[in-house]
Amino acid sequence: MAKEYPYNEKPIKVPSFAESGGYTTTPQRSRIMAKIRGKNTKPELLLRKALWKRNIRFRIHDKSLPGRPDIVIKKYKLAIFVDGEFWHGKNWEQKKEKMQTNRSFWVPKIERNMQKDHLHTTALKDMGYAVFRFWADELMSGPDAFVNQVMLYIETAKEVRIPSQH
Repeated sequence: MAKEYPYNEKPIKVPSFAESGGYTTTPQRSRIMAKIRGKNTKPELLLRKALWKRNIRFRIHDKSLPGRPDIVIKKYKLAIFVDGEFWHGKNWEQKKEKMQTNRSFWVPKIERNMQKDHLHTTALKDMGYAVFRFWADELMSGPDAFVNQVMLYIETAKEVRIPSQH
């Protein structure tokens, strides 16, 4: 049975990264890539620590939500993703042109990641969630601006949830 995709988007086909497909990699590159984590990354931990310090309580990697957001504040219906620049296609149009090694694998791979990001964001918004997507490199230069965005959203959400009693 074929998997059904919401919003009439056809998934981008990503070829299997195997020598039989013509893709090669050095043992050193393989070791480097194996160390890349998908969750609990340094930028994510930095943001979580800063939010916790400001008394903002949250859940992490909620499997019940589309895309498994890095940080979820269910009380205010807020989902936060910390996206790596390479994997999620920051400045993609410029970087895509410069990519040379195993291009026929990496271009569809990253474009599929971007497509899934869009689908997950849309699905979360349809569920009534606000979605914040932060770039990891920008977070590493200091989480304060991002924490302030979250605080501002929460303050606004509090006003909407509980109208003033006068």
